[in-house]
Amino acid sequence: MRRLIKWLIFLIVIMAVIALIYWQSTKPRPVIVAVTPASSGIVENTIANTRAGTIEACKRAQLSPSMGGLISVLNIAKGDMVKEGDLLMSLWNNDIMAEMELARAEALSAKANARASCLTADAAARESKRLLKLKKSGAVSEETVDRAVTDASARQASCDAAQASTAIAAARVNVIKARLDRTRLVAPFDGVVGSINGELYEYVTPTMGGDPAVDLIDTTCFYVTAPIDEVDAPRVTVGQPARVTLDAFGDREFMGMVKRIAPYVLDIASKARTVEIEIELTNISDVKELLAGYSADVEVILARRDTPVRVPSETVLEGTRVFILNDDTIEERAVTTGISNWSWTEIIDGVVPGEAVITSIDTEGIEDGALAITELIDQ
Repeated sequence: MRRLIKWLIFLIVIMAVIALIYWQSTKPRPVIVAVTPASSGIVENTIANTRAGTIEACKRAQLSPSMGGLISVLNIAKGDMVKEGDLLMSLWNNDIMAEMELARAEALSAKANARASCLTADAAARESKRLLKLKKSGAVSEETVDRAVTDASARQASCDAAQASTAIAAARVNVIKARLDRTRLVAPFDGVVGSINGELYEYVTPTMGGDPAVDLIDTTCFYVTAPIDEVDAPRVTVGQPARVTLDAFGDREFMGMVKRIAPYVLDIASKARTVEIEIELTNISDVKELLAGYSADVEVILARRDTPVRVPSETVLEGTRVFILNDDTIEERAVTTGISNWSWTEIIDGVVPGEAVITSIDTEGIEDGALAITELIDQ
């Protein structure tokens, strides 16, 4: 009998162990989740560019001669700083220079001839006036006076013609000077030489859509151009604040404001239709660190509020619900949201400050009523 009782006790223990193992293997296991507390803070509603924007120089001139010819003077190298009015490049123009010297000599000759003619005309006019006075006293004949008056008029006409010739000669000099200017490239503003396409004694031609002879960039003023989707364009207005980030500067932010909105939509094949906007950088000291051509990302700030409750935007599913960790249980919560951006979403109703919002929403097993253990993520 005692042996039977021992076997029964042994079987009961074995069955209890088996039941415990089964229960342990089948009971729900808690999900490891990351959470962050809902808190107050700044939330912005923003619009971002659809493709990378660009840092543009306020003044940039792609210069080429207005006529073809051999480069005879090249006063610059790539990267040189130049001043407004500096001669950058000149084509061979000895023939035009010779024409200029001839035209100037002819102008001087015409001026001298005009002076001589006008002096003679003045003398003839004085003589005719003297004879007219003598005529009143009968000292000279009327015929003599008539010849003197006619001669004075003729000489005055010669003076006028000579002065007209002087003006024509001066105009001819200006015409040749204009031809001479076409062989020269002069800096229209202070800047740095970005590129030179041509070497000394090479032949260059005016460019139409090709590479310019000289690319001149003003390095004292920059702005940002960026394309935004046509759907977002109606919400952007001139004067709105904007934030600019550059790959070259990591997470550093440059503040600016919308300066211009293009009055048309760009329809580029294989790309979304966009509207180009321009951002003026508001911190002058930032400009000194920039280079034309940097890629840039732009966020136009449409609204900005200090909200009582905000949560990371990636935790808000379909804009209407979040998962909250209530003690050790996951709770799916319906929420009413306000403004939002990529980082934060304003919660108007459904979550109170301090509640643990689950951020690891892609973790398997997250559902309403599931058990969970936390891995706190600081904001």
